[in-house]
Amino acid sequence: MTGKFISFEGPDGAGKTSVINTIQANLEKQLGKPQVMYTREPGGNHISEQIRQVLFDDQNTDIDGWTEALLFAAARRQHIVSEIIPGLKKGKVILCDRYVDSSIAYQGAGRHLGEKRIWDVNQFAIDGLLPDLTIYLDVESEIGLRRIAEHRADQVNRLDEEQLSFHKKVRKSFLRLQCENPERIKLIDASQPLAKVIADVKQTIHAKFNDLF
Repeated sequence: MTGKFISFEGPDGAGKTSVINTIQANLEKQLGKPQVMYTREPGGNHISEQIRQVLFDDQNTDIDGWTEALLFAAARRQHIVSEIIPGLKKGKVILCDRYVDSSIAYQGAGRHLGEKRIWDVNQFAIDGLLPDLTIYLDVESEIGLRRIAEHRADQVNRLDEEQLSFHKKVRKSFLRLQCENPERIKLIDASQPLAKVIADVKQTIHAKFNDLF
């Protein structure tokens, strides 16, 4: 597979959407639209998007933690088979909004299901496929939740509404993952002004792939 697989991670309110949109537009200008693929998890294809609806439905507050984790893994498997692998085989640059690290942080740490157990379950989904580069946008939980309340209160999903303690556990897990995987996961300070965050992300991508930016 000749493509490049870049995932974007971060706690809620880190600004992933704004960053990815700009990076996508810049890369499409450099490489041409057909060579750049944006996708997201859960979702990315018609089957996984249906699973996403179940996962983020605010009526499903009683969903079991392991049911949630397995649905994320199932959506991920279909996403990989239907979109990511074909895109990589075509040599595309894939920008993925969340991947397996999110399951480890949100379900493994946030839901207390165990980070290693979630990692083990997801081996069936990813079958060894990890991003070439993961951009981790880090922001303190209080700041992230305040941003959500101020800028996208009309787009809050079931996971956004969790307590502050949940979001702190998620962030702590992300930071631990970054420390354990420093070659793949690169930390960007997302509390900076957006323009500086984007500049840092571009520099980080270029350091990994010198033909980009």
